[in-house]
Amino acid sequence: MDHDPPGRRDPPMPDPWTLRWSGYRPAEEGLREALCTVGNGYLATRGAAPEAAADGVHYPGTYLAGCYDRTESPVGGRTFTHEDLVNCPNWLPVTFRRPGGVWFTGPPEQQELELDLRRGVLTRRALCTDAEGRRTRLLQRRIASQARPHLAVLETVLTPEDWSGPLEVRSALDGTVTNSGVPRYAGLTDRHLTPLGQGTEPDGTLWLQTSTGAGRRIALAARHRLHPSAPASDGGTRPGLAVGSFLLDAATGTPVTLDKTVAVHTSHDPATGDPLDAARQSAVEAPGFDTLLDEHALRWQQLWRRCRIDADFPGLGPLHLSLFHLLQAYSEHSADLDVGIPARGLHGEAYRGHVFWDELFVQRVLDLHFPELARAALRYRHRRLDAARRAARAEGRRGASYPWQSAGDGREESARVHLNPLSGRWLPDHSHLQRHVGSAVAYNVWQYYQATGDRDFLAEAGAETLVETARYWASSAEYAPARQHWSIRGVLGPDEYHDAYPWGDGPGLDDNAYTNVLASWVLARAADALDLLPGRRRAELAENLALETDEPDRWQEVGRHLHVPFHDGVVSQFDGYERLAELDWDAYRRRYPDLRRLDRILEAEGDSANRYRISKQADVLMLWYLFSAREVRDLLRRLGHPASHELMRRTTSYYLPRTVHGSTLSSVVHAWVLTRCDRRASWRHFRDALTADLRDSQGGTTREGVHLGAMAGAVDLLQRCYTGLELREDALWLDPRLPSALGSLAMDLRYRGHWGVRITVDRKNATVALDPDRQEPVTVRLRGTVARVGPGESRTFAL
Repeated sequence: MDHDPPGRRDPPMPDPWTLRWSGYRPAEEGLREALCTVGNGYLATRGAAPEAAADGVHYPGTYLAGCYDRTESPVGGRTFTHEDLVNCPNWLPVTFRRPGGVWFTGPPEQQELELDLRRGVLTRRALCTDAEGRRTRLLQRRIASQARPHLAVLETVLTPEDWSGPLEVRSALDGTVTNSGVPRYAGLTDRHLTPLGQGTEPDGTLWLQTSTGAGRRIALAARHRLHPSAPASDGGTRPGLAVGSFLLDAATGTPVTLDKTVAVHTSHDPATGDPLDAARQSAVEAPGFDTLLDEHALRWQQLWRRCRIDADFPGLGPLHLSLFHLLQAYSEHSADLDVGIPARGLHGEAYRGHVFWDELFVQRVLDLHFPELARAALRYRHRRLDAARRAARAEGRRGASYPWQSAGDGREESARVHLNPLSGRWLPDHSHLQRHVGSAVAYNVWQYYQATGDRDFLAEAGAETLVETARYWASSAEYAPARQHWSIRGVLGPDEYHDAYPWGDGPGLDDNAYTNVLASWVLARAADALDLLPGRRRAELAENLALETDEPDRWQEVGRHLHVPFHDGVVSQFDGYERLAELDWDAYRRRYPDLRRLDRILEAEGDSANRYRISKQADVLMLWYLFSAREVRDLLRRLGHPASHELMRRTTSYYLPRTVHGSTLSSVVHAWVLTRCDRRASWRHFRDALTADLRDSQGGTTREGVHLGAMAGAVDLLQRCYTGLELREDALWLDPRLPSALGSLAMDLRYRGHWGVRITVDRKNATVALDPDRQEPVTVRLRGTVARVGPGESRTFAL
């Protein structure tokens, strides 16, 4: 069996458009399955072998955008409610045998996986040896159609290598699957599907219908085309499982081909009546595999044309892989489904498929390439504004408080306990106190407007989101007479290693610098958004929200006097940070080769991360990720702090050696900030972010789902960070800072209705060129130079 020795590793990306693995390695199968996921924004299926079941090595998972189910689980004598992204019926199963023999379930003797990123095709080649020693060559191609989002197709070619005789091929639709893809969730309720019916038709068509606990019906229909043709029969259909089999004669060296075309519909799909009728009709009317493949490849060609980035460094493969998985998790087929952007994509069950603040990193890519998708993601948040208002009222606040984890209806989905696998203890989880997620939503609204100039969205939804977030911060702030400042208490920043004071009685921290500065920014932008509205719409919004006349003035009062703590000449992560102890880093590095989950290590030792100046990710540095150095200085000065040009360098130098990068997002942020003071170090962090999932840098977590925020963040480092691209004050600002390893960079963007804005940067020049199809010129600012570039024009700036 071709289980390659640990010392031999084929390069996973031999060219910039292909992800390839050779050999079969049980320990790596989960990682490969996640990275070989094929999807289209409506559905996605992991790259598991069709003959394999969930067995601890393999995990075949299929996920539908927005398909959640709520259930209860007993933990430690208490009952907890959780909402999960449902592992939907498995449409993949295909296997074979000699009649009366043992079905082939793997592992193969040899195997090669190849993911064609340019066309979105997963190809698998294998040599299969059955229990009787017969060798059969296997070739499979798989797509989740970008042209017809309800269709997924599996082509299987079996070629006997050293035998001839009868061959039985089995295909199935399996609705008995559970949510069991994350070991940490073992013991929680994992069954979400109830069988409603299944069957096998005389022509070999299979159908299956299930229902989630929430009542969503999910229907699948599978059409089979076999060459050479053979009669179909029921292969053992039972509740939750539809099975069909085909019996034919096979000959040495002669291929047998089975095309399995599967249609998936649910009762929540737009313009769908009965989902089973819809699935059957879609399957019957679908063209053959070659036609479906051509349509699918054409759509991928169009997608790649819209997010073209050319960079002169040997790393375009991981860049394409990141964009590929982003476009599979959120696409034009997601836009009408009222779904958010799951932090782990549609690639696994980590984080239970919830939507976090990771969209902050994803939206920047969408803004500049797929603004219609950015708008759809913001609509998802706006539709859940009432749930955020209810959450704010429950806190005794005004406005809206968005949840740290969102899923179906916008309520807080964060767990109240979590398991430390090192100690085996269930611990309180206070991550829901990360109120900064509301500011991230507001930031996304404003950045979308800057990129698109979409005043209609601002009037319909965006301004309301900004206003309600500002109201929340204004009502959350408490005045401290001794300091003559306002404080925001009892929150968490993005650095989840600190959720309480070691000397405190309850959870939460006071005056987290990132939270406060961003809240101040939101309070200012909410007033700006109101000023941009037409008079009638502004009056209507004020009436609908019962907006008091003096509220914007209060926003300015609070926004100019929120407390930002400092110590040792740097911004403090939160008030009281300087009272924490220093960790003995040398001792811990000697004892533990990997400190990314230092919080778990300390808890297992009976200690707590709350006692030390350590960071999962240094959330203070997020300020320089979201804003330029000049903007951060302006924000701090607005808050009464005489911020110098050296503040960023000092703050970065202070926190970097105290950060363990326990989040993939940490590398994105550090790469961004270090661009302004240490470009070589910035490039190292960029490479870490770009290859985080390819290397599985978080120690086994990628198999549970990719890290979509880090993937998009790495792309954004190229498109905005190293070009110094900012969108503000109705202009494109450029300030290129290419690391030495990056010779040149060119990309096509969409900006305020221009379909083609071409930006090219090298060591000497920056060039901006516009497509000829629009009338409006674009203002470009570069290091003191201001220019207007008209349609069809190109302007080069010397650096």
